[in-house]
Amino acid sequence: MPSNGIKAIFFDFDGTLRHNIPGGGKIFSQHVRSLGVEFNDEDFHRAMRWEFAYWANSADLLDDFKKHEGENEKFWVNYSVRRLVALGIPPRKSKSLAPKVSAYMQEFYTPESIVPDDVKKTLGKLKKQGYILAVISNRSESFAEELESHGIGGFFHFSLAGGEVNSFKPEPEIFQHALQRVAGLVARETIYVGDNYYADIVGSRRAGLRPVLFDPSGFFPEADCAVIKSFDELIPAIKNL
Repeated sequence: MPSNGIKAIFFDFDGTLRHNIPGGGKIFSQHVRSLGVEFNDEDFHRAMRWEFAYWANSADLLDDFKKHEGENEKFWVNYSVRRLVALGIPPRKSKSLAPKVSAYMQEFYTPESIVPDDVKKTLGKLKKQGYILAVISNRSESFAEELESHGIGGFFHFSLAGGEVNSFKPEPEIFQHALQRVAGLVARETIYVGDNYYADIVGSRRAGLRPVLFDPSGFFPEADCAVIKSFDELIPAIKNL
């Protein structure tokens, strides 16, 4: 271990350890282009940043959950409207396109769920070095079986879903619940690694953990924390914290 007092490393799950291949944002945007709608790379990056902010337990997300409770199709059509607007498409046109785009995604977007080899290799090294490893996610239910099915369950001391403790990133309480699961562990001895600046970095920092942003596509160039673009960079980054 490095001499900086780090004893534990907690991770986000979706988008950090586990990835959908191809990504939903990419396929969404490709289909929009196929409908004759033009946008540039800056528009795409803005829409991706909106997506990160939306899923960070935002007020808009909570309002949409409440408004469309039990109405899955309406929720995703509304989500498509929001994402189209984030791409720079006028609201009226977004409302017209959204049902088509949402239906396409529901029918044809069937990504492969993977944990990349560099993630597994790094987790193995960290476990061998004696770190306490855990996964904290904003999922509503336990995902321990999914960790096992992806071949990484054995690396972790525990996993925690926000729905299990009724607290979701970026609320600090979810991180505090995780810390309490390891006797004697305190926030300053713990790193949190995640891909969503608004949920993972803001939330873990609020709870006193040391944040590391996983940002391979450079969506957050202004990030005011340690940043890695691959898991091969994680162990050197830990030593420099």
